Amino acid sequence: DSSVTAALMATAIGADKVHGLLMPDGHQADIDDAHALCAHLGIHEHLIPIGEITKAFLNELEAHEEVSRQTRLNLPPRVRMTMLYGFAQSLSKAMVINTSNLSEDWVGYATLYGDTAGAFSPLGMLTSEEVSQIGKHLGLPRFLADKTPADGLTGQTDEAVLGFSYAVLN
Repeated sequence: DSSVTAALMATAIGADKVHGLLMPDGHQADIDDAHALCAHLGIHEHLIPIGEITKAFLNELEAHEEVSRQTRLNLPPRVRMTMLYGFAQSLSKAMVINTSNLSEDWVGYATLYGDTAGAFSPLGMLTSEEVSQIGKHLGLPRFLADKTPADGLTGQTDEAVLGFSYAVLN
C-alpha cells in the first residue's frame, strides 16, 4: 500500500515533491524493499529509526501499568504517524497521505491514530487486489507490486495476523 501510494504521489505531483520516510522499529526485514522503492521512484528518502522512541514510550507506560500485547503492536504505528506529521509540518506545503485500503479498513485491520491518519486516502475505496493492479499499471517492479502485505513491525504477514487470506477477504 505504501509503495503504490508513493508511486501515485510521484506521478501526480512529481517525484521531487515526495518524501519517503523509512521508520524501522528495530530490525525490519523488508527495509531493502523500501530503499529500492525510493530509488525506483526517485523520491526523497529519509531513514528515521523509531526503536528508541517506542522504547521510551513503553518504559514510561511500564512504570505505571503492565503494557498489553495490543499496546505493543499499536504503539509503533502511532509513533510513525507522530513522526510523519512532525516531518510534514516542518516542510513547506506538505501533508501526510494515508496508505490504508478498503480490504483492511473493512475488517478493522488498522491502528487508530496510526496508519488510519492522513490528509486523504487515495487507496481508501480500493481492495488490496485493486491496489496491486494499480502498482503494476504505475510500473512498480513486480517484487513490490506483488509483495505479500506486512506491517514491517511484527515480522508476520498481514494474512498471518488476520488469520485468513486477502483472497478470502476480497
